[in-house]
Parts: sequence; C-alpha cells; structure tokens
Amino acid sequence: MIVVKFGGHAMADENGAFAHAIAAAQATGESVVVVHGGGPQIDAALRVKGIESCFIGGFRYTTPEIFDVVEQVLANEVGPKVAASLIKSGIKAQAISGRTLPTLIARKKETLVNGRAADLGQVGDVVRVDITKLLELTTQGVVPVVAPVSSDENGVSGLNVNADLAAAAIAGALDASALIVMTDVTGIYRNWPDTTSLIEAISATELNTIKASFAQGMAPKVQAALDAISGGAKAVRIIDGTDPHSFADALQSKGGTLVFA
Repeated sequence: MIVVKFGGHAMADENGAFAHAIAAAQATGESVVVVHGGGPQIDAALRVKGIESCFIGGFRYTTPEIFDVVEQVLANEVGPKVAASLIKSGIKAQAISGRTLPTLIARKKETLVNGRAADLGQVGDVVRVDITKLLELTTQGVVPVVAPVSSDENGVSGLNVNADLAAAAIAGALDASALIVMTDVTGIYRNWPDTTSLIEAISATELNTIKASFAQGMAPKVQAALDAISGGAKAVRIIDGTDPHSFADALQSKGGTLVFA
C-alpha cells in the first residue's frame, strides 16, 4: 500500500505523469491511496468572497465561513477533478471526503508543530482513521482520492485538516509501505532557502530533534513524516511534485528526502 499526498503546484500534471506513475505502481501489485490538498484553489475561492487568509505556523486559521469554502473546494471541486483526471488516464478512481463514514475523525488542534499553543479555529488533529471505505475501494482496484476534511469526535461539526497530516494519519492506519509527499520543493532543507542544505535521508529520531527549526508550510510536512512513521508507515519520501519524473523516481526509492524509521 502506497499513500500519496498530491497538492500545491504539483497538481497541474498537464502531461499526465502522475497518472502514469500510479498506473505503474498498480501494475506491480501496489494499492494506492491519494490524499489531495488544494491551497491555491482555496485561496482563489476565498478571494472571490473577499475573505483574507491568515496562516499560523503553517496552518490556515479557519473560521466557520472559511471552513465552508474549504470543504466546498476540496470535496466538491478539487477531489472530483483529480479523480476525473485519473479516470481519463484509464485508472479507476473515486473522490471521497474525509467526512464520509467518517473516514477521518479529529479533534480541534490546539498546538503548533513547535509545541506552542495556538487558536486555529476549525482546524483538526486526526485522532482516528476508519479505513473501511479505503480498503473497500482499493480491494476493487479503485484509487480513493481523499479530501482532507474531517468530522469531530462527536460527529457534529467539520474540521479542516492539513493535507500532509491527513495523509500521514492514513498512511499510518494502513501500515503503508511508503508515504510519498508531493510538494513544490525538492525535499526538506536544513537551512531554507539555502538549496545546498537538502537532506537526502534522515531518521525519524533525528528529524524529531530538529523539527522545531522548520517554519511555515514545511513544518506540517516534517510533522507529517514523523506522524506517518510513528503510526506504522515504513518510510516517507518528500519530493518535488512539479518535476514530472519525481513520482516515478520515488517509486524506485530515489530523489527528494527520505525519512526512515
């Protein structure tokens, strides 16, 4: 089982490289689950409504009004579009919301990656993953395309879950052989923006000791790698999804940053 986080500028995939690589993975007998982001699309939808975005420690502060936009964009627009793109390439796929069943169950997030307390509004930390729907689809050869929104523990309201962290929780719950995080940078850098500081491989133990040094959007990715491995995933590879060959390389254990147990 491979879990792929597909998001940001990597989602363009005009030449179908992402779909081709998924097909190649399936041809080897691997099941694939895709968890997608949609930050640029959410930003655009919020601008249309005249709503400003605010990020705290790499997380989008989410009011009830913003959550409604997030859920609409992710579950009803981005997810179906990604699934349709895979289907067009001959891959069976189905878009689902993390609130379906529900698959993702979360509680309100109260701390940042560095441990600092923060009020993030309707942002959630996944506390449980119900893999029933995911296994039902993968058993049928279907790629689930999961929108990272969740139910709260009472099943009453929805929470916005960072896509990297949602993918990590799913990878852990499925005991995935790998979580591949497709982003718009080559991997994890010790001293961004110094591009010579790329970390090619690092243990989860060492990464945990330096995680507080990462800021903005990289912080959740670092935490996602740690969460995935502590949850049961065998390895995490963070790659540049804007490179059409990077995903295929990752399937061959090459490129980006490898985080291992």
